Amino acid sequence: MQSDFMQWYNALDKPSWTPSSDVIGTIWTILYPIIIGVNIYVWVKFTRKELSFMVLLPFIVNLAANIAFTPIQFGLRSLVGAMLCILVVWGSIVWCMAAVWPHNRTVALLFVPYLLWVSLASILQISITLRN
Repeated sequence: MQSDFMQWYNALDKPSWTPSSDVIGTIWTILYPIIIGVNIYVWVKFTRKELSFMVLLPFIVNLAANIAFTPIQFGLRSLVGAMLCILVVWGSIVWCMAAVWPHNRTVALLFVPYLLWVSLASILQISITLRN
């Protein structure tokens, strides 16, 4: 039996190329350890005063927006809110990569898969929002 929010989501008009829930879950299962590892690295470097707050700030924004997306999309069922939120996630990923690049290029490049996935997810969310 599907939950109420999944019934709502499944009833939305979505493009034919929308990934299945299983694919989405698998991708996030791969990405979250990378995101967590990069965030821990940045946090530890910040606490050791090896990175400034200005390098940490985009990671805080990204984490907050990433966490906020699901309650906005599925709790509030706000497609416009979710679209705006995912654009903040996307922009903050770019900001994170740019902020950490001068300090550790490998860490910045670890966010490339996250950026690619959120780029696709952003296009999907915009499409869903415009269709509904």
